Parts: sequence; C-alpha cells; structure tokens
Amino acid sequence: MTPVEVTQGDSPVILGLPHTGTWLPEEIRAQLNPRGQVLADTDWHIERLYDGLLPGATTVRATFHRYVIDANRGADDASLYPGQNTTGLVPVTDFDGEPIWISEPTAEDIADRKVRFHAPYHAALAAEIQRVRAKHGVAILYDCHSIRSHIPFLFEGTLPDFNIGTNSGAACAPRIEKAVFDICAATGQTHVLNGRFKGGWTTRHYGQPGTGVHAIQMELAQSTHLATETPPFAYDDAKAAGLRVTLSHILHQLAALAAELKA
Repeated sequence: MTPVEVTQGDSPVILGLPHTGTWLPEEIRAQLNPRGQVLADTDWHIERLYDGLLPGATTVRATFHRYVIDANRGADDASLYPGQNTTGLVPVTDFDGEPIWISEPTAEDIADRKVRFHAPYHAALAAEIQRVRAKHGVAILYDCHSIRSHIPFLFEGTLPDFNIGTNSGAACAPRIEKAVFDICAATGQTHVLNGRFKGGWTTRHYGQPGTGVHAIQMELAQSTHLATETPPFAYDDAKAAGLRVTLSHILHQLAALAAELKA
C-alpha cells in the first residue's frame, strides 16, 4: 500500500486527512500490544463524513495509522502544546496515557518511518498546495480531524462539538476564521476557536496567509457522528447527515472566499 492517496480537484480548497488511515505494516503491527492494536485514536470515518461535500476539492490522505508515525507532527517532534499532556511524532502511549507497544520503536525505527511515511505525505501535500495556489492564486488547506469527546489525560470535561484551530489567527485570513466560526455558532452546537486544539503542525507549518496559503483545522468531537466512541466505533448515519450539511456549508463558503482573497 502507498503511504498517501491524492485526489486532485480544481477547487481552491484542499482537504488534509492525516489521521484516518488504519494501515500498519505487519512488522509494526506485531510490535503493538493488544491495547495498541485496537487503534482507538483513529479519526474514525472522517473520510466518509467529508466525502463528496465539495465537488472539485483536492484530498490528501495518509493511509498509515498515526501509531506508525503522526503526520500532523513536525519531524523534529517538538511539542505542539508545551506543558500539556500530548502524544509525540511516534506515540508511545494512547490518548489515555496507556502504553501501546510491546517494545517501543527505536531511534532507527523512527528515522525509517520518517522516510517511508511522514516525508511522502508532506511531499504530496506540499505539491498539491503549490499546484492549487498556482491555479487560483490562493490555496485553502482545511485539515480534517476528530477525537473522542472525553479524554481526561488530554483535557478536562467534555470537548465542544466543533474545535476550530487557526494557530491563534496566524494560519489564515481573519475572514476565513470568522466564516467557519459563524457557521458553527449558527448550529447551536458547542464550538470553540483556538481552545484546547489550536491546529497541529500541518496548520501551523503551511498556514502562511502572506504567501496566499491559508490553513485551518477542524477537530470534531466524535460524539457528533459516531454511534459510540468505543469499539466498534460505528458511524451513525443519522448524526452524520445533519453534520454533513454544516460541513458542506463550511467548505462551500471557503471556496467562495478564495476569490475574494485572491482579489
């Protein structure tokens, strides 16, 4: 299996999907303990949730699981949230702080995974950003994520339904941030801007509005579209149907804003 799947479109919007993959090479899967092999920290069904919402959108999707290597972390493994519990470039625990490996990956393992998985994903993403910006004069990267709504190891209480991250406004034009926030607010569901999740490495690295590249991350609470946030992590069609309307509105609004940003 290839580490990244790309679907090229003619829209100014690019969907990043770094955490939906569940593929693990057998030699890596064999190193995971039973808890790790559950793959609980997957962004379950996010590719299905966004499928077809914006015709012409480009998608860049990592096929490998985040336990192989996290495509939304920098290759230097610098913490995205200093002083807070988090997981690293190659996680050694799950989101509950519990070990996931029989034997933890070595420095050599990590170096190998950077080359085989992390680098190809970001090479593909960077290439699509360059292509889309060349075509439209602007590119809007919308990074698609989800996470369980209750994870005491990472945050207190219940996570809002919509968690919008723009690196505290640095990753995109203010009108992009405002448009997404206003659409989420209009749903009456819980929402937050630059709360616990301010955007991962992808948003922070690629979001450079001065160069015509805008990035925004959407972290959805999995309670918004899953029947249960425990195995088998089943997709809930009824929940998802309403959510897809909101997400479609967001993506179409971003595509419309691209023309204004170019001007």
